[in-house]
Amino acid sequence: MPPFWTVGTLFGASSVMLGAFGAHGLKQRIADPARISNWSTAAQYQLIHAAVLTFTSVVAPQNTLAMGLFTAGMTMFSGSIYLLVLDPNRFKFLGPVTPLGGLCLIGGWVALAARGRPVGFKGR
Repeated sequence: MPPFWTVGTLFGASSVMLGAFGAHGLKQRIADPARISNWSTAAQYQLIHAAVLTFTSVVAPQNTLAMGLFTAGMTMFSGSIYLLVLDPNRFKFLGPVTPLGGLCLIGGWVALAARGRPVGFKGR
């Protein structure tokens, strides 16, 4: 099993679990709708990029740059948001990490576009 396949599927599973927690359990702990919305955004971005990472591991396994950037981006972007939602005072130092994670996600998409065709692709 390719390592990025495993990473992508684990990020996918954890995004569903974290999204469910945000929709149900988090509301008992946090009343601020903006923080709940931030949690939802983190889970959504994580799920989307987990699917892309898993897909990329199959169709473009040579593109380790894109897959590495997606992995780093999900960890930094979504991870920092989760922690900031749970305890903004304790984790405020992570504020600058969120946009760096976003840049990694963007970089992953750019690397995916720039590194050529997927395996077996016969189009132009």
